[in-house]
Amino acid sequence: QVQLVESGGGLVQPGGSLRLSCAASGSIFSILTMGWYRQAPGKQRELVATITSGTSTDYADSVKGRFTISRDNAKNTVYLQMNSLKPEDTAVYHCNALIRRVVGDRWNAYWGQGTQVTVSS
Repeated sequence: QVQLVESGGGLVQPGGSLRLSCAASGSIFSILTMGWYRQAPGKQRELVATITSGTSTDYADSVKGRFTISRDNAKNTVYLQMNSLKPEDTAVYHCNALIRRVVGDRWNAYWGQGTQVTVSS
């Protein structure tokens, strides 16, 4: 079994900062890409940021310059530093990872349960 567990969400005022963490655990041979997605009420889930095992990153235009994704491969953990938060960043943030459980296995996508981020005064 593989589990992704997020932490770090909460309530913050506009302009504030939060740091999300997501740790992958269980039967893991290798992790290819890790990323963050978010889903606001009444909207579809959207990509926020991704990072490869080689630390190449990609960001949604709406968060470029404000959010930074990073990962610690030794800990199978991905982080999302969120600065200059806006009310429109309010959403449930989900962690995603492409994981190979054993040698020769295919890559499978796993999701965390999500953590709520609310930006409000």
